[in-house]
Amino acid sequence: MTPENPAERIVYKAMVYTWPLYGIGALYLVGPVLAWSLGALALISLYLGPAMRRDLRATGPVPPLVWVWFLGMFIMLIALWIGHLDWGLGLKQTIKSSIGWAKGWALLALFPLIGAVLPIRREVLIRGQCVIGAGTLVLAPLMLAAPYIGLPEKIFTSPLKAVGGPGPEYFSVYFFTFDPASWTPRWQFYAPWSPFAALLGVVMVVFALEEKNRKWMLAGLGAGILMILASKSRMGLVGLVACTVAPRMMPLILRGWAWQSVAALTASLAVFGTALVSMAKDAVATFKGARADSTRVRETLQRIAGERWRNEAVWFGHGTVHPGSHAVEFMPIGSHHTWWGLLFVKGVVGFGALLVPMVWHVLFSLIDAARHQRGRLPLGILMTIVLLSFGENLEIEAYMLWPGLVLLGVHLREVADDHLRWPPQE
Repeated sequence: MTPENPAERIVYKAMVYTWPLYGIGALYLVGPVLAWSLGALALISLYLGPAMRRDLRATGPVPPLVWVWFLGMFIMLIALWIGHLDWGLGLKQTIKSSIGWAKGWALLALFPLIGAVLPIRREVLIRGQCVIGAGTLVLAPLMLAAPYIGLPEKIFTSPLKAVGGPGPEYFSVYFFTFDPASWTPRWQFYAPWSPFAALLGVVMVVFALEEKNRKWMLAGLGAGILMILASKSRMGLVGLVACTVAPRMMPLILRGWAWQSVAALTASLAVFGTALVSMAKDAVATFKGARADSTRVRETLQRIAGERWRNEAVWFGHGTVHPGSHAVEFMPIGSHHTWWGLLFVKGVVGFGALLVPMVWHVLFSLIDAARHQRGRLPLGILMTIVLLSFGENLEIEAYMLWPGLVLLGVHLREVADDHLRWPPQE
């Protein structure tokens, strides 16, 4: 897989060097730098048109859905400013939070723009993920053995943390961590914590399933499944099944026999419905009980965030997360859930600014996945992001999701190419 232009070369090398960059604690910096530098290149390419060097010319106009993402993220910034003004957080905190927006929420619009405008092939992104997987498998024996041969949890924290970020864990390098509830080891690989590593594993699996080279595909699949299992994340197990199977089931929507089968199954619920409901309740209880302390903390955080949002700041939120008490193990109020976090920090306005483009993009991918195989990968990525949003905060993890976000832009370009070729071929 040889990159054919500078944009592909930058993207591919950034993916291939994931583990070395993690080893120096630089991953948190790479995502925003890529977003803004390649985003600027995309805008220059759009502006110069035919005057741009041939291998970097814009592949087409900006798709409408990318504009929707930009509008939503701009509204997010406005909500942030108003929230800071409402609560008198001061100019220093407003500037700091605006920089955080530029390193977080803005990436959800910039990376799709990059994929939609610059000539980046999806095959390059797929191979890049599988290369990351191969590196993961090479390092896995040492990481898995680390807690049993006396190696420390954390290797070091990079001095790059001086540039600023959400916390030192984003610049730290780990062999593993101990679960405080059970004191058993969990692995987070190149992510800042284990549950996020599991969702990155899901992303790797959905990418690897589209790889045409069998050896690279097996490397990506093996690494992705390992990341899901070793992280011991319940959400990762759900994503492994849902985000790989559902996109491949979408073409059945257009098949008459599939609807007939659904009708027959629906009719059978009259006989088996009660038993199925009982089994579902037991499964949910088992799922929550697998990590009861984590479930309790998350539910408490969501309840507090919801109550304070309704009572104190409905429209524009509180402007920033607030420190939590011992009842939530001192986790910040507004964390561990994108949607409740948005309501708490940015209110209804911020909530809607993410909901509209997210729902629009999911529906767009659902329709294309039902019609064409090219829609399977973007739908799997979007499903993973949606799943992630119910257990994590998307804005502080966008820097690791960037290959998937670029792929979403590539997909928009591919769909547009079916209807219109722009600029005209010479």
